[in-house]
Formats: sequence, structure tokens, C-alpha cells
Amino acid sequence: MIKCSNSEGLIVGIGTDIIEVDRIEKKLTKEKGLKFTLFTPEEITYCESKRFSYQHFAARFAAKEAFFKALGTGWRFGMRYQEIEIVNDELGNPEIKISGRVQEEISKRGIDKVHVSLSHLKSIANAFVVLEGSD
Repeated sequence: MIKCSNSEGLIVGIGTDIIEVDRIEKKLTKEKGLKFTLFTPEEITYCESKRFSYQHFAARFAAKEAFFKALGTGWRFGMRYQEIEIVNDELGNPEIKISGRVQEEISKRGIDKVHVSLSHLKSIANAFVVLEGSD
């Protein structure tokens, strides 16, 4: 573990993911129920309110994948994509809300902060996640 220079926490995981926007668009268009498996109702409402909604869906999917990579588990142990919700704070910055089995897993590992960064262009979206824990 690496001591963070500007805080008391330790970086316990780092994950990143990049995905093609058209790949997400094709999957969500073809497999109608998939959207409701991967995203919360709030995420769906947010993304569908945007002109280029699939860029936003892709960025959120990338964040969920990056989170699982940072956790080091992948998508297993009964954790679900909907238990990782990407929301925006009052300034529009992305944040991750955790619930369910994912919350149990990060609590067990002593993770108390989750940092996320999202980016997207017309054809590509990516995300970066850092998990921070206590000493």
C-alpha cells in the first residue's frame, strides 16, 4: 500500500477502463433488459436526458469496470453492477455511491473513500477509480 501524500489514507486499489461508445450502444439497443441490469433507474434517467446518451452510459459502465479492477475481485462474490452507482455532485463532478454486496466487500477491506474520474468523446469513454483506506 502507498501512503497518500495529502491525506491520512492509503491507496488500496487503482483501476481504469476504456470502452467504445458504439459497442455499448449496440449492446443496450440489442439486449433490451441489459440496461436495467447494468444501471440504476437514476443513472438511466440521467443518461437518457443527455443528447449523446450512449457516451454517458459508456462512461458509467467504464467506471463500474474500473471499480471492480481497483477492488481486485472482478465481477464476482454476488456483487452487481447496479450496486455501483455513478452520480454527480452539486458541481457536476462524478461520485460513486455503493450499496449491497459491494458495500459489504469494501467495508470488509477497510475502504472508506472512492475517487472516480470519467471522460468521453464521440467514440470512446474511459474511467479511472482510486480506492482509499485507513491505516
